[in-house]
Amino acid sequence: MGITWIPGAERLGDGDIGGGMDTPDEPPRIVWHTTESGAGDAEFDSTADYLIEIGAEPHVLYDPTTDRIGQFGPLDESARALRNDGDDRTNRTGRVCIQVEVLARASEPFTGYWQPGPNFAALLGAARSWGVPDAWPAGDLAADGSDSTDRDSDTWHSEGGHYGHANVPGNDHWDPGAIDRSAILAAGSGDAPAPSTTEAADDESGAPSTAGVADVSLAKVVAAAGSDPDAPQGATSHRDDVLVVERALQAEGLLSADWVDGSFGTKTQDAYAEWQNRCGYEGDDADGVPGRTTLEKLGAEHGFRVAD
Repeated sequence: MGITWIPGAERLGDGDIGGGMDTPDEPPRIVWHTTESGAGDAEFDSTADYLIEIGAEPHVLYDPTTDRIGQFGPLDESARALRNDGDDRTNRTGRVCIQVEVLARASEPFTGYWQPGPNFAALLGAARSWGVPDAWPAGDLAADGSDSTDRDSDTWHSEGGHYGHANVPGNDHWDPGAIDRSAILAAGSGDAPAPSTTEAADDESGAPSTAGVADVSLAKVVAAAGSDPDAPQGATSHRDDVLVVERALQAEGLLSADWVDGSFGTKTQDAYAEWQNRCGYEGDDADGVPGRTTLEKLGAEHGFRVAD
């Protein structure tokens, strides 16, 4: 399994936007859109509400000026951002078909001014965890509304990777504009799967790749929570591990973004205690200090592994 809920992404809507994929044996892909709007928090909130209202939710809404990210539904189910190509349900093509709406305009490519940060890296890491390769199979993107682009159905079905909305068969939009494709790939995290026309993410056993999935040290997280004085201490030793956990708690709606700081302070402990309650623990067993069982369950939901 790849990452279904991106660490650090806000939950938008009720999480129910689509269903199973029609062709899960076909290669995985990610599709880039632009909202043809401005950016900023007010625009983010109103766009999210509008997409829910009209039933056109992508998987992800992203603000390139603030690195704010929200997620409408799990990455392993379909979204609603593409038109069908006749009887071919393009939203349901491939192992995954991750739809990303960027708060930007196609006429002003967002890679010219964006500020990609850890949330964008987490988005690319999630795509890579499903085996989406660092490739743009359909080639060039449209520079304006008069440009023709490759919308070949055979390419769409046989090759995984990154597509613009302008490259999807059955669709007539020209977004996301002439974004810098290499810059998109360079801003990601995790190891990039090699391009392939077959099961790019599978190893010899047939299991999906875990490229891009973070490792979290149980010992460091417990140390940060203050329960083990002999375990490694200090911000440099545990901050990255704690941030992964805090972003997962934020995605669960248990921790405010204001407290996602890598320190595992009182607010994080309270949030983790609520997570333990959700996992069926009570009383002293829900003390806010991570244990392997609850941390592994959180990791399974939010795309990280417990390393020790």
